[in-house]
Amino acid sequence: MFSYTLGTFLIFARNLTTAMARRKKKEDETLVDIVEVRDSAKTFFEKNQNLILGVLVGIILIIGGYVLYDNLYKAPKEKEAAQQMFQAQFQFEQDSFAAALTNPGGGYDGFLDIIDNYSGTNAGNLAHYYSGVSYLNLGQFDDALDHINDFKAAGEVMPIMKAGVKGDIFSEQGDYDKAISQYKKAASYENDFLAPFYMQKLALLQERQGLTQDALDQFKRIKREYPESQAAKEVEKYIAKLES
Repeated sequence: MFSYTLGTFLIFARNLTTAMARRKKKEDETLVDIVEVRDSAKTFFEKNQNLILGVLVGIILIIGGYVLYDNLYKAPKEKEAAQQMFQAQFQFEQDSFAAALTNPGGGYDGFLDIIDNYSGTNAGNLAHYYSGVSYLNLGQFDDALDHINDFKAAGEVMPIMKAGVKGDIFSEQGDYDKAISQYKKAASYENDFLAPFYMQKLALLQERQGLTQDALDQFKRIKREYPESQAAKEVEKYIAKLES
């Protein structure tokens, strides 16, 4: 019994020694790998330090330049553009569209000058929308479409407005298929005021084009989805007319 236990112990000790030796070898190899990686990285940096430092300096200059541009040029430009556009917006709200475009008075720029003088600003972009609507009201539909297409719509409301104005332009030009497409786009957005407004425009144009069932579906959709809207208060007479 004693000899069996001793033999087992000797085998265990030998296996333990072998395992420890392997572990020590592995640790040595890992240490060698780390040293090699460190030396390799050091050598790479020494050989390419000018390039690396140049890249870092370039990144710093780009970031610094952007911050300076944003704070010392763009922000004041945005403020100046908004101040210049105030008078043109006032004329626009008075339905003085020609004056709003070119000569709003008081020494202020019209929308067209704001587009030229303040390109890249939010005001310059918004001036495209105002110009498009102004030309639409003046009956100059090609100019209206050019400016609306140049307007970069963002947010929740302006994409709806852009699609709706394009629908109005195409409708005035007699291109009713495109007008219907744009009204559908405007009506597809979820907005309690604008969506039913453009649904109604869409339905009325569809009725005029003889698309009776499509128009009826739109009027019923207004009643179903936007029962509190202004458009919903008027749909019953249209539904009754089309169903009769």
